[in-house]
Amino acid sequence: MIGIEDLNVVFGRHRRDDAVHAVRDVSFSVAEGESYGLVGESGSGKSTVLRAIAGLIDDWSGTITVDGKVQGKKRSKEYRRQVQMVFQDPYGSLHPRHTVDQILKEPLQIHKLPVTDQRIIGILEEVGLGPSFRFRFPHQLSGGQRQRISIARALIMEPSVLLLDEPTSALDVSIQAEILNLLQRLRKERGLTYLLVSHNLAVVSHMCSHLAVMRLGEIVETITVEQLRERTPTHPYTRQLVEGALGYNRDFVAQIVDDL
Repeated sequence: MIGIEDLNVVFGRHRRDDAVHAVRDVSFSVAEGESYGLVGESGSGKSTVLRAIAGLIDDWSGTITVDGKVQGKKRSKEYRRQVQMVFQDPYGSLHPRHTVDQILKEPLQIHKLPVTDQRIIGILEEVGLGPSFRFRFPHQLSGGQRQRISIARALIMEPSVLLLDEPTSALDVSIQAEILNLLQRLRKERGLTYLLVSHNLAVVSHMCSHLAVMRLGEIVETITVEQLRERTPTHPYTRQLVEGALGYNRDFVAQIVDDL
């Protein structure tokens, strides 16, 4: 469903002194119906990859293929319907002066799709909310409820691909599992393909079957979630991430340092 080959992203390429090569020769593929993870520390380039696929930036080179179609710098309306993105900040991504009803209707109106009460109420119920939330404003919702609205806004377009940029990192730990379980259920029910960006290995382990580990704009290793759970990655940086998630181990860290 998603194919990325030799993706490079350079910001400020016309300014030699401060150009930033944010993504370097990144290649990976995501099967239809799969949930695939991109992990790495802040600044590793994983969110930039997501934005290039979404068509939110155009300073890229390489090949981006979605559903068998090679994508250029400009994306069609059909592509915008097919590929939707859920952002990290569930408050910043929602218009503060629009009601939930307006937020959900807007993409339908832009794409000239039928706007019906049944469609609005149905999508609210699908994400675990109900009609009572329809005319509330974002500030009247909790963080978890806002993210459910963000997911509903993406799903109302009936996409086949969801790009998830740290979808639970801004939420309380007690709410994160609810959102992740919701996303898991929706993927199975709708046959969606996910590309999930996260720095949290526990989230990736719960959501994904395969993952690519990024460092300084490059993919250093591609592994299965079974390898992650068994703590058997081969690259020292990946092993460092795993150890950091599990807690400090002096002998393990010493071994990583020797490998580096």
